[in-house]
Amino acid sequence: MNIIVSAGGSGGHIYPALAIIEEFKKREKNVKVLYIGTHNRMEKEIVPKKDIPYESLEIYGFTKDIKRDLKNIFLIKKAQKKCLQIMKKFNPDVVIGVGGYVTYPVIKTAKKLGIKTFIHEQNSRPGKVNYLVSRYADVVGITFQSSKEYFKKAKKIVYTGHPSLDGAVNTKKIDKTLLGFSISKKLVVYVAGSLGSSSLNQKMLEFLNSDLHDTYEILYIAGNNINVEKFKEQIKNTKGIKIVPYFENLPSIMASSDLIISRAGAGTLFEIIGLEKPSIIIPSPNVANNHQFYNAKELEEKGIIEVIEEKEITKEKMAEKINSLLNNQEKIKLLKKQMLEYKKVKPSETIYKTIKETIK
Repeated sequence: MNIIVSAGGSGGHIYPALAIIEEFKKREKNVKVLYIGTHNRMEKEIVPKKDIPYESLEIYGFTKDIKRDLKNIFLIKKAQKKCLQIMKKFNPDVVIGVGGYVTYPVIKTAKKLGIKTFIHEQNSRPGKVNYLVSRYADVVGITFQSSKEYFKKAKKIVYTGHPSLDGAVNTKKIDKTLLGFSISKKLVVYVAGSLGSSSLNQKMLEFLNSDLHDTYEILYIAGNNINVEKFKEQIKNTKGIKIVPYFENLPSIMASSDLIISRAGAGTLFEIIGLEKPSIIIPSPNVANNHQFYNAKELEEKGIIEVIEEKEITKEKMAEKINSLLNNQEKIKLLKKQMLEYKKVKPSETIYKTIKETIK
């Protein structure tokens, strides 16, 4: 079996794509995989390191720069010609798009050649490219039920969930005492995405400088773009607080925590579900279509997470939210029960079976 997978631009697209590839490799002994990504984004570094054959396309997202956008129209046509050559040579049974503008010429070319196509949407509000290519896809896989209304031109829609859930289910805990945390105190893990957020850090400073968190410990993962030493200097007393720019095996420390505070990227939300952890979610206000807010709201309505908007954060509100989750076993029991409904889906397996059914 030959499959082409395309996704690019951010980890939110790339890691679900890699999870789908992993599932195919697990289930298909002789599967051949080819990954098509951009020539200059993070997938170009990540994917080849996984020993996955890689083809790159020069293509960019559209902006309001007319000169650049006119050039991009030319590059899209050039990319489609390259895709045509790649697909005729590789002869895929299916082409899978997992988001990012690079998938546009890939899915469109596959449709032109009569190759079966599957796309996956991670967020509750779809990205522009998935919205556009959904008319060419044989099947659209969705993470959130509410996405259905945006894919009215799709031939078929299947609720699959998010592949990050599968990996989280099997995550092994890390011994938090090795990081200097106490075995007798509860641990709150704060993570605001790989790059971090200066605006959110400023909101959290008042809380960190208060005495409202002295009954538990905090691992504060500030993000790679944050000057951690400068941030530490703004905190009067860091006892019980460990601040780092990143944590290499994030799911493992999330598994060892008692509560997670996070942004509302779809992958992180479904890792939280897979780990069955109580959480306080602060959606980023600076994303396309405000999709993080809608991701979070759908899960909040199901009683799975607690949501607080960045603009609403005060030290009192943070303390109240944390304490109401850390010390309420009935509430934790209920949210775990709700999570089990999502865990029944088995996303990677559902995607694999859906694709196999499609190419029969």
